[in-house]
Amino acid sequence: MSNATTNAETVHRVSFLDKNAIAIPILKVLQADGTAYEGAVLPVIDEDLANKIHDTCVFTRVIDERMLGAQRQGRISFYMTCTGEEASIIGSTAALDDGDVILAQYREHAALRYRGFTTEQFMNQMFSNEKDLGKGRQMPIHYGSEALNYQTISSPLATQIPQATGVAYSLKMQKKRNIAICYFGEGAASEGDFHAGLNMAAVLNSPVIFFCRNNGYAISTPTEEQFSGNGIASRGPGYGMHTIRVDGNDMLAVLAATQQARAYALDNNAPVLIEAMTYRLGAHSSSDDPSGYRSKDEEAKWQQHDPVKRFKLWMINKGWLNEKQDADLYVKYREEVLAELKVAEKVPLPHLDELIQDVYDKPTPILEKQLADLKSHIKKYPEAYPKSAGRI
Repeated sequence: MSNATTNAETVHRVSFLDKNAIAIPILKVLQADGTAYEGAVLPVIDEDLANKIHDTCVFTRVIDERMLGAQRQGRISFYMTCTGEEASIIGSTAALDDGDVILAQYREHAALRYRGFTTEQFMNQMFSNEKDLGKGRQMPIHYGSEALNYQTISSPLATQIPQATGVAYSLKMQKKRNIAICYFGEGAASEGDFHAGLNMAAVLNSPVIFFCRNNGYAISTPTEEQFSGNGIASRGPGYGMHTIRVDGNDMLAVLAATQQARAYALDNNAPVLIEAMTYRLGAHSSSDDPSGYRSKDEEAKWQQHDPVKRFKLWMINKGWLNEKQDADLYVKYREEVLAELKVAEKVPLPHLDELIQDVYDKPTPILEKQLADLKSHIKKYPEAYPKSAGRI
């Protein structure tokens, strides 16, 4: 018999569990003015860590601003911003060990930057040039880095959730003192992979953190049209796992929760679910227009909870940062991003022959024939393929 059965209270009349029976508190450490709540327990953080977090915040704001603009200019085909969700992503990544494996959804480029992904590497990926680690096979913002333990992004929603369970189980079997962390939005929690992944992790005792960015919308669908339960955190106990809900715009709350979640996952070989309550200040992607499903007043309200500003004020209060240093950093990264953009967009695309490499150990006859047919097609219509026609 399961623990749920053996430890259950016995009753002798019909008694339903009310849907609102489970009250879930939300962890908050920092107030909007950058001061800590009275009695708040701060995470483990020193000046060096705070500066690295702040540096990543500024870079992320700048690259989002510049590359969304580049997409509007037709220089890249697609972009997604992290704006408004920086604390959820950077605060959690800062709590990890570099050997921990990150499985992201698609809005977590700040985590990759925190790990050391260079501006040049970002640009090479977005322009799909011959220096791109993914060999130009992915659409923009679908990053991956074996060196930084950041698994390549997949467009299909929620596929990374059961994969994270397997990655964490592998780490456990190898007796490594590392975990996996899996990022996803609350919309992805409506996918079957969410149930499968969390249930497997709990049953198999996989040391993984499932980090849900509840940003209010699954593209244009608000949370109240996605589910009627108490958010995503309420599902954690049903899978038999430790769960916490945190203010996702509070850098210190996210850092504290993830530090302790990681310690628990390692010490107990068990999964943890974190639900970060945040807000997507930008559009879902460069293909989206949020004015069709939310108001300017709603957006203005959430601007008051800007996670980057809140953390900056906390650092200023600590004497670890001043306004000039903050402004100078924005100038530095705007110049750097623009300079690297101009270089990357002129780098040639990968050679066509690379298209069929790394699919199998050796290219199969079918792939070789398809490549030959493609080359023949490009030679016949070179004007339609100006970037490839000269490199066949």
